[in-house]
Amino acid sequence: MASSLTHPPPPPHLPSLNPKPNFTRRSLLLTSTATTLSFPSLSSSAIQPPNPTITDRIFMEFSLCPNYYLPNRTLGDTISTLCSDSTLLGRVILGLYGNLVPRTVSNFKSLCISNPNSNPNSSSYKNTLVHKVLPGQYFLAGRQGRPDRGEVRPPSYLPRNTETVDPKAFALTHSRPGIVSLSLSENDDEDEIKFDPEYRNVEFLITTGPGPCPQLDNKNIVFGTVLEGLDVITAIASTPTYQPGERIRQFNDLAEFFGDERAQNARAIWNRPLTTIYISDCGALEVTKPSLTPSLP
Repeated sequence: MASSLTHPPPPPHLPSLNPKPNFTRRSLLLTSTATTLSFPSLSSSAIQPPNPTITDRIFMEFSLCPNYYLPNRTLGDTISTLCSDSTLLGRVILGLYGNLVPRTVSNFKSLCISNPNSNPNSSSYKNTLVHKVLPGQYFLAGRQGRPDRGEVRPPSYLPRNTETVDPKAFALTHSRPGIVSLSLSENDDEDEIKFDPEYRNVEFLITTGPGPCPQLDNKNIVFGTVLEGLDVITAIASTPTYQPGERIRQFNDLAEFFGDERAQNARAIWNRPLTTIYISDCGALEVTKPSLTPSLP
């Protein structure tokens, strides 16, 4: 009689050697500007270190104005008309990393070289406020809005900054005083401003020290550094600001929890300098060898 043939049991299920990638909401957002999804190689040769070489130099002059917030100002008054007797704090020279984030640097430079005196409808950092100073951390300037309030006129002619969703643009950190960064997470612009078709990311910050600001890393684009005038940055940082009391903060947190829009409006004056600080002049500096890496502060 023929022996019965037995078949060995099937092998246990083995996991796939090529599992499907796990997409997150942030990873899809960062790749939303590309036409196709691509996955970079994990080899060490594909990882390129950031290139913080100075390609452009910009100057900014900061001044103090004693008159801007006086109650007797008229509707047509602006910083240029009210601050003719302002006091110059000093000039700051900024070095920009055009090879690392060319779009961010190009847009920033455009607002520095624009002249509102020759074209009142142009957008410029000139005659705009330093609107927030956070002691021991950084100050904010270049808020988009109304020029009569010391804000940047909406620069609709600027190309949109696609680097704001490029992870490579966030490679540098806020490691010391004098770091110049495009403010994406720390600005307090209202949603109705940010959703305007003419809104552009033009608000910037400069770290004031004395230490680093790691809470800003991976959220804001570092695109430059202070080359000269760090003493001016320190003077701005030491300016007294409006600080709400603990009870006001608690009420504001409660109002925000219940969705009261007035909470954000109230915070607009927090950390505002009690003395008006503004950018009285700005422009580009032409140098013989702009790509030389300077001695950093």
